[in-house]
Amino acid sequence: MKEINNIKVVAFDADDTLWVNETFFREAEAVFANMLTEYASEQETLRILYEVEMSNMELYGYGIKAFMLSLIEAANIISGFRITARQTDEIIQIGKDMLNKPVDLLDGVEPTLQLLHKRVKLIVATKGDLLDQERKLRKSGLLDYFHHIEVMSDKNTASYAALIKHLDIEASELVMVGNSVKSDILPVVELGGWGVHIPFHTTWHHEEVRDPVQSKHIFKIERIDQLIPLLNI
Repeated sequence: MKEINNIKVVAFDADDTLWVNETFFREAEAVFANMLTEYASEQETLRILYEVEMSNMELYGYGIKAFMLSLIEAANIISGFRITARQTDEIIQIGKDMLNKPVDLLDGVEPTLQLLHKRVKLIVATKGDLLDQERKLRKSGLLDYFHHIEVMSDKNTASYAALIKHLDIEASELVMVGNSVKSDILPVVELGGWGVHIPFHTTWHHEEVRDPVQSKHIFKIERIDQLIPLLNI
């Protein structure tokens, strides 16, 4: 296997890289669609919800709270503003249930971090709601492995460039590990860093990249423990 050399910092995405996340959104969408069956099919409900989420992205950003607001807005559109106060409360409860989900670590995460943090500086570079991400990190039991936690409003080249400057390293000394090629891998590689893609079985439409990307700075592995032989540290 090829190796990545001269790395000073390994950055990890959080959701669906360290722990389960997107699965809860799919489950919530199913509950939401079932609530609105008298107004629209599941396919139509999910289509409208996605459109609402995309239109709200610039205002609300990412995370469960933004998702809750989009659920309420989509429900009003789909029902022609006929949903009741009780149904609105049920939609809010969908979001609260998501916020109270346990943090389920993915296989191999903690043993891998235990080994790597003794050899190289580890950080979390994630996006979403700050309060929720901090909550999940506390509940995960992983905080002690990380030198720095960065919660971004979005993951783009400007955000990563600012992070690299803050870390006082060259882009080539950073490797970003994550499940999203679009958010975790491509912006870092564009800056001259390295990306390690670990696919998760469920991916949000917004994060999908249709055309495969080829680069000597991008590696794909199936499990997080395969990161250890990849890093020449």
